[in-house]
Amino acid sequence: MNASPTLLHDPTSETASALRPRRSPPPSLDGRTVALFDIGKARADEFLDYLQPRLRARGIATARFAKPTNAKPATPAIVGDIAEGADVVVEALAD
Repeated sequence: MNASPTLLHDPTSETASALRPRRSPPPSLDGRTVALFDIGKARADEFLDYLQPRLRARGIATARFAKPTNAKPATPAIVGDIAEGADVVVEALAD
């Protein structure tokens, strides 16, 4: 469907997860759902509001998730909802 491949980047400095092995990014976002995750930082929602229609215009399904505050880790329920409802996550950071 997409003429050009989508290049995915991991902005973290983490080289290996302490919880589980890292997964390779999918070769394409075609047929996948991208979770747009607002961690509660200022203006993170603006970034996701900008990104969401651009992904959808390329035929990529999206689902929105949010933490109630940036001061605490995501609850297991939120993490579970993301794991069940999406294949790839874009986490909106701001500062």
